[in-house]
Order: sequence, then structure tokens, then C-alpha cells
Amino acid sequence: MHLGISRKTALALKAMSVLSSMDDGLSVPGRELAGHIGTTARFLPQVMKPLVAHDYATSSPGPSGGYRLAVDLTDTTLLQVIEAIEGPFDLGKCISTGGPCPDQASCALHIPWTRAKTAVLTELGSVMLDIMGQSSESEG
Repeated sequence: MHLGISRKTALALKAMSVLSSMDDGLSVPGRELAGHIGTTARFLPQVMKPLVAHDYATSSPGPSGGYRLAVDLTDTTLLQVIEAIEGPFDLGKCISTGGPCPDQASCALHIPWTRAKTAVLTELGSVMLDIMGQSSESEG
């Protein structure tokens, strides 16, 4: 079982944080952004494409182009960005079968697993991106 986020999602969250700290109205060149978040300029478009597609960032081509943040992080949740990159969470997937739960009444894991997934989604949906950097600094 894997209860984590992908490297691409972690990089996307870092990118949003970097873009918010550099938001002076100018685009951040791809190579510069890649360096700030710890990836390559070749991989960066894979990270940024879903953010641009979901209107969390903008992209402009050319020598003076790059990426800019398109949302206010005080209005954007961790869950929204995770789902933009990973896709929507599947609450109907049975932990035992890997597909739809064939018999909710007899599945011993159905109720506790559904409660656990709901709790995780609720928590992720309550964390606004503007406080993510603050909370990780205070926990460290």
C-alpha cells in the first residue's frame, strides 16, 4: 500500500511555493524554476503542464517567457493541487480487491478504510497552500 504523493506532485507543490515567493509580475524562466525546485528543465514541463491546465499557473513561450502563479495560495488547498496532478481520489475502490467493493456488508475493511480515506481527504482539503511552508518550518 502506498500512502504518499508522487515526485511530480511534490515538485508541483514546490513550484507553486517558489512562484508565489517570486511573484513580481514577471515570468520565471523554466530553467530557473527547475533549479529552484530540484529538477531538470526537461522534466519541468511534465510537472507544470497539469498546473497550467487547471489554471494554477500560466506559461508563456519565448525568450522572455516562463511560468507565473495564477492563483492566490490562500484560496488553494493541498487537495486541489494533489488531485490536479494525481487525478481525483477514488473513494469507491476496495482495499481488498483493488476495484469496486463487491459486497460492502461482508468486507471487513470497507467501513474503516472508507473512514480513513474520508479523514485524509478532509485534512488535505483543509490545508491552504500559503501555510504549508510555515508549518513545515515550525515542525522541523
